[in-house]
Amino acid sequence: MGKRGYHHGNLRQALVDAALRLIEEKGPTGFTLSEAAKLAGVTPAAVYRHFAGREDLIAEAARQGYAIFADVMQFAYDKGQPSALAAFESTGRAYLAFARRYPGHYIAMFESGISVNHSPDLAAISAKARGVLEKAANDLSQHIPPEKRPPPQMVSSHIWALSHGVVELFARNSPGTRAPFPPEDLLESGIGIYLRGLGLLPPDN
Repeated sequence: MGKRGYHHGNLRQALVDAALRLIEEKGPTGFTLSEAAKLAGVTPAAVYRHFAGREDLIAEAARQGYAIFADVMQFAYDKGQPSALAAFESTGRAYLAFARRYPGHYIAMFESGISVNHSPDLAAISAKARGVLEKAANDLSQHIPPEKRPPPQMVSSHIWALSHGVVELFARNSPGTRAPFPPEDLLESGIGIYLRGLGLLPPDN
């Protein structure tokens, strides 16, 4: 087993994959570099050829997560076109879908304590992901005079926070919690109430 990582030609990725499995099983602070190395089939010393420590390893998992997340968000935005509202709501649903499909990446990104400014690459890809939601928010306000439009960064941040809250409380089987409604319905209704409050959508009749 000692050189299994080298045999498939990408030890760095093997270590990231191992870290993702351990993050899912034990949380971002519940495993050691030695455990990641063992799971990847190499010695602990081999880890330091690619990562300065566990934080760097988790940061790379987060960077890869943000890259996937940005693509998922962009796909959702494009799928909702040409309707600005459909595109915006689609990005919200994509957030839930990503959290379910990539739990290890999600935890590395949002629950590990790793700053998005850990490295220039991580900062850039996280900004790209946020940019998709900001673009969707900006599209929604085009019918409002420029001086009355809410800042798209504010709108996207609020929706990001709402989406994150629904994921944490109701979409990831948190102990002791049970969603009174499907998470997608909770998010959609919350987005609708929020957007109507800002005047970005007409009120219900």
